[in-house]
Amino acid sequence: MRKFVLLFFIVLCTTTVCSLKKNSIVAYSSKDFIITIENIAANTFYTVQKFNRIIQHVRLGDNFVGNISKTDSDDGFILYGLNQNVVFKVVENSDDFTLVNVSSVLQKNQNDSHCVDLLTGVNWFGGPEQYRQYYPIEKLRLKNLAYVPQRNYVGVAERYWLNSDGGFIYIDDRVPLFVDQNVNGKTLCFMAKNELPYNTRRELIHFKYNLGFGKDAKQAQRKAVELFLKKPSAVPDVRMVEFPIWSTWARYKRNISEDTIKTFASEIKLFKFNNSQLEIDDDWEICYGSLTFNRTRFPYIRRLTDNLREQGFRVTLWVHPFINKNCEPWYSEARNNKYYVVNYKDNPDTTWWNTRNNTKAGHIDFTNPEAVRWYQNRLKTLQQEAGIDSFKFDAGERDWAPSDPKMNADFVDDPLAITKSYVRAVSPFGPFIEVRTGQGTQDLPIFVRMTDKESRWTYENGLPSLITTLLQMNLVGYGFVLPDMVGGNGYHGAPSEELYIRWLQANVFMPSLQFSYVPWDYSNKSIEISRKFTKLHADYSDEIMKAFHNAVKCGEPVNPPLWWLDPNDKIALTISDEFLLGTRILSAPVISKGKNVRDVYLPKGNWFDPNQYKVYQGPIWLRKYPAPIDVLPYFILLDNVPDCV
Repeated sequence: MRKFVLLFFIVLCTTTVCSLKKNSIVAYSSKDFIITIENIAANTFYTVQKFNRIIQHVRLGDNFVGNISKTDSDDGFILYGLNQNVVFKVVENSDDFTLVNVSSVLQKNQNDSHCVDLLTGVNWFGGPEQYRQYYPIEKLRLKNLAYVPQRNYVGVAERYWLNSDGGFIYIDDRVPLFVDQNVNGKTLCFMAKNELPYNTRRELIHFKYNLGFGKDAKQAQRKAVELFLKKPSAVPDVRMVEFPIWSTWARYKRNISEDTIKTFASEIKLFKFNNSQLEIDDDWEICYGSLTFNRTRFPYIRRLTDNLREQGFRVTLWVHPFINKNCEPWYSEARNNKYYVVNYKDNPDTTWWNTRNNTKAGHIDFTNPEAVRWYQNRLKTLQQEAGIDSFKFDAGERDWAPSDPKMNADFVDDPLAITKSYVRAVSPFGPFIEVRTGQGTQDLPIFVRMTDKESRWTYENGLPSLITTLLQMNLVGYGFVLPDMVGGNGYHGAPSEELYIRWLQANVFMPSLQFSYVPWDYSNKSIEISRKFTKLHADYSDEIMKAFHNAVKCGEPVNPPLWWLDPNDKIALTISDEFLLGTRILSAPVISKGKNVRDVYLPKGNWFDPNQYKVYQGPIWLRKYPAPIDVLPYFILLDNVPDCV
């Protein structure tokens, strides 16, 4: 029906001002790029066509119901509705790519929404990190999601969406953005509202976004990186890629001491596993935020870290941006110097997962340069005195700070500045730090960890979501992904032996391995299999570093989806349980409980199978590919794919 409207009810406007009295008008036309305004069932839509196909179909909000009009401008047009107008500005228009800026200005008491049709047969990518991470993302359901990094598994919430027809949407950071998806029909709705958690004191709301249109999803993604997402400035630490991180968290939780660390290190050496570092996680401080070791459990911390280094370990430490209210004198020092995020009543009180029994905490304000220097200097002192090599920086999402925060940032950048400033403040601590959140920080050469994964087989934050989250993060610009602990965090019990091994296999061709649960807690078979796949990861670390350098050079994803090799492959566009390393390695791990076979899809090209010493010519399905517990299906592309340029 939509094509019928486009073909038979287009009426060209020949005057400067054009009222939409018929079903459809061509609002802008140049080369093969057309924007059409439609009136369907009392709703106003704009439809974008390029390369002789519809790429976006967007419903405007209630301000554009009824009588509307337009005027032309030198580089686009202005659409007038009830007490509002929308400016369409064509920024770039070539045979290969078009970029359109869409903007409007709202009064502080106005809301607006632009809803994209999730058209049948079109796949979508990007969007927020989620607890149930689907890929492609068109079947996600989001309801009035305040689009900021937040504690409910939204560590990364870049304002970027890409579709398989080559269209992308990038929404300005300063829009107070809320998102509905699949709430009222199959739509993805972007809503500008002057509500918390955004700063509600602004007089005007600038609703601004960019539409990009390329020949296919790959070309559009590359242009989005060039224009908006940006490239990383350097690569992270190579040893962190080659050898595993060993963390105390999942195995020991908060029950750690010097004896715990010594035992853990001796076991790693005894069972002949390499390491990039040993990470001391939660509960090592006198009190949360002191950045001072508890001498009861860590009486000789410098001697411990020196001994670990003699054994070949680097030592990293879990830290966070909070100081609990009972943690003196550090809490009062920060309070007296105005180093906390406060609300508009100048109250710094907030809570996080380590405030208990109705206690409160303060959150360091990293938009305050003095607070940043104070925090950084305390960490440097800790490094020198305790012999710490680097840090694991936890939290950083917006909603760990007080509601309605008042900071040093320009208030229209609130509350995204909480995450942006934190990540940038800690990034100078070197190439083997890790964070778990990001906001416009794709340029930093640091690892970004997935939010905590559950030890389960389901897409509800379990093993399958390891792959879908990897793809989501790569396509919004974060290629230096640190998957969570092998086997998950064990919040509802340790992973089974099968889940543990399959998780490790899924992790092999991702950027880094992180162990906490250990194979010797299972069986000799698990030790043998874990050594095999830890070595396989190390053997391909050069390939991972090559992908890292391509990310720096050209902004390429480190772990692309299968369609990166052929963006017109309709099957590859839907594959959610396989992924690439660079453009040469395809990994197809088993992610279902009790399965010893799986179907594998290979896109176009000649693929070598190292497990069976066969060559397959894609595109092809390998049905019921044998994958017993000690086999990871993976394939090497024999064809030359040019490096990025």
